[in-house]
Amino acid sequence: MTVQDYNRCVDNFSDGIYRFILKNTRDEELSKDVVQEAFYRLWEKHEGVEFEKARSYLFTTAYHFMIDEFRKNKYKTDMSEFTFDALKNETLFTDLADVLEEAVSKLPEIQRSVVLLRDYEGYSYKEIGDITGLSESQVKVYIYRARMTLKQYIGSMDIVI
Repeated sequence: MTVQDYNRCVDNFSDGIYRFILKNTRDEELSKDVVQEAFYRLWEKHEGVEFEKARSYLFTTAYHFMIDEFRKNKYKTDMSEFTFDALKNETLFTDLADVLEEAVSKLPEIQRSVVLLRDYEGYSYKEIGDITGLSESQVKVYIYRARMTLKQYIGSMDIVI
């Protein structure tokens, strides 16, 4: 490919490649970078690429470069539009008792009942079973599940702080 052929490629194909990439990325700056990289790579290999195959080469190169950019940026987050107000919890607690009360209120009724009977009132598993009409093993299961839920709820320090 000659310099004149390369210049014709720029004139003939740059807008089409740009539109193709822009539709995929929805990012003008990234699209411009991808087009520029595709033409840069074509220039590096201009001696081995025929003018008739340049369009295909450019679209393929641009597409693969775009995919590489997606993979590189997969875990990046644009923090310019992020507000830290979203991280604030609406309910502010002054002490751990308030946090625990809020957490217990979110439990299903049966779990809340057995946890309150066991941990607040000090009843045994058998006594709780007699009160609620559940077997001792059911009481243990409900208490375990409730404690796991409470642990998950209270475990995040964002709620406590």
